[in-house]
Amino acid sequence: MPASPPAAGRDDGLPKPWGTIIAFLLPALTLYVGFTAYPAIRTLWNSFHRVLPRREEFIGLANYVELARDDIFWRAVRNTIVWACTSPLIEVTVALLLALALYAKVPGARFFRVAWFTPVLMSYVVVGILWLWIYNNDWGPVNVAMRALGLGAWTRPWLGDPATALPSLIFVTSWMWVGFNMVVLLAALHSLPKEVIEAAELDNCGWGGKLVFVILPLVRATLLNLIVLSFIGKMKIFDLVFITTKGNPLWATETVSTYVYKRAFEWTTFDLGYASTVATVWFVIVLATVLTLTWAFRQREKLEY
Repeated sequence: MPASPPAAGRDDGLPKPWGTIIAFLLPALTLYVGFTAYPAIRTLWNSFHRVLPRREEFIGLANYVELARDDIFWRAVRNTIVWACTSPLIEVTVALLLALALYAKVPGARFFRVAWFTPVLMSYVVVGILWLWIYNNDWGPVNVAMRALGLGAWTRPWLGDPATALPSLIFVTSWMWVGFNMVVLLAALHSLPKEVIEAAELDNCGWGGKLVFVILPLVRATLLNLIVLSFIGKMKIFDLVFITTKGNPLWATETVSTYVYKRAFEWTTFDLGYASTVATVWFVIVLATVLTLTWAFRQREKLEY
């Protein structure tokens, strides 16, 4: 009678091939330590020092005390939080509407699927230059169209006005990432159990009823995950701001990431310690926020089921 295979988790008595295991793990671990773990630890170390060219001086918590009084930092924090809280809601809401339109097989669905997803394939550099042209005060399509419609009084330098610069960039990131969220939600819609949809239709449930009582509850987990992913991305936004405004005008579009870069490489202080302090504090804030959101969403799921 053949011997039964060992149960899961039971030691079969054979020696572990540690050499093979280490050989497979070593390349990935080397890259992780070199590009993630060491930079993170070094950044934390630098935050307690004044790091000048060819000189490093331990100053304890002095950088953190200075950061608490840094008005530009708190302006950057406010801009980043506004961006991270508004853009995900816009992206996911619009993406859901577009996904529902494609799910309902509107005329030209194949064309619209490609057209709406195309911005995701562009880099932030291309998108930034493109929207610099679109927002141009003199010949940009936005102002040209408004003048043609008799709304010339509403035209303005959209990225040069402190009141409109940040909303304009928030719109750009939402336009860029709606397509990604749409594709994910469309996949979630196509994976819905057909029996549930058919049962709702047999009960004469219209599109509004199916959306509120059937579709949204079933894709809620996907919606929440997309919101969290978008939130994380916007908390680290750098490329678009650096290409378009570099934090101007008057710090109206300054984000924490751009401020870290400026303090490290553009300001004449040449102090990497203070920039490391900003990066460390922001890392803790982002990590705590993401963990809180994840815990809150899981708690809600447990309570409802």
